[in-house]
Amino acid sequence: MDAKQTVRRALEHGLVVPAFNIPYPPMLKAVAQAIADEDSVGMIQVARLEWEKFESGSLENIAEEYGKYAVPGHTLLHLDHVPVIDEDHLEVDYLALIRRALAAGYQSVMVDGSRLDLAGNIAATRAVADLAHEKGVPVEAELGAVMGHETSQATIPYEEIFARKLGFTEVDEAKAFVEGSRCDWLSVAVGSVHGAIADNLKDQKKPAAKLDIERITELRNALNIPLVLHGGSGIVQDYINRATKAGIAKINVGTEIRQPYERAMRERNDPEYAREVVYTRTRELIRDFLHTANDAKVLND
Repeated sequence: MDAKQTVRRALEHGLVVPAFNIPYPPMLKAVAQAIADEDSVGMIQVARLEWEKFESGSLENIAEEYGKYAVPGHTLLHLDHVPVIDEDHLEVDYLALIRRALAAGYQSVMVDGSRLDLAGNIAATRAVADLAHEKGVPVEAELGAVMGHETSQATIPYEEIFARKLGFTEVDEAKAFVEGSRCDWLSVAVGSVHGAIADNLKDQKKPAAKLDIERITELRNALNIPLVLHGGSGIVQDYINRATKAGIAKINVGTEIRQPYERAMRERNDPEYAREVVYTRTRELIRDFLHTANDAKVLND
């Protein structure tokens, strides 16, 4: 499978590729099997914060685990959120992490320069694109401020954020960004919410998020590249369906499978039991919430 072609095909057919985050390595086997058993296509992904603040170990560790349980025709390996400036406002050696991911066999990578100004984000993304494209690997970038990760928006009520479009991706900026950065996919801020990562907030239920379908449509028409939705957990389902038709071709899911794993481990401290919980929940999400069951044939043609 080719990640770039798969996500482009999803865009052309009005479908979406779910991408599941793996903060705990035992989750990976369950997620990969669930994707295959629903005859879906999905990404297994890990973000830097998941080896810094959770237990994924490293990007190489997840790549090794993926090698054990990958299902050809159903799963892809993606490197999620490598920030230029991280959630603690520290600089990150992001190019070194991208080089490691390319060496480890990741099929797509994501650089997050969204905490930079527009010119800085373009420059950082272009540097990653130059590296990754040499290996034939597509690059995801982010423009706008997706609420969450204890951002400055955290004290503002969600309804006010949505009504005022605070941090939302602007169409004119996105056009300049895509042209200058040469990114292949763009993560856009249109109303979704990242999961909390602070210890006292990890179990917190996310607000029922909405999506600005009109803004998604405008971005898709202006950019003609696949759009990505981060913070896929907790969105009102009807918005997911409409966003997919409007141009969202990849959607990240983390909280909806992380929290069940953590609860199961607190309940029994048994990774096999926790795996079963994650497997069941992932199948439910694919089948009943994301509606990506039985998409494999279309996305592999």
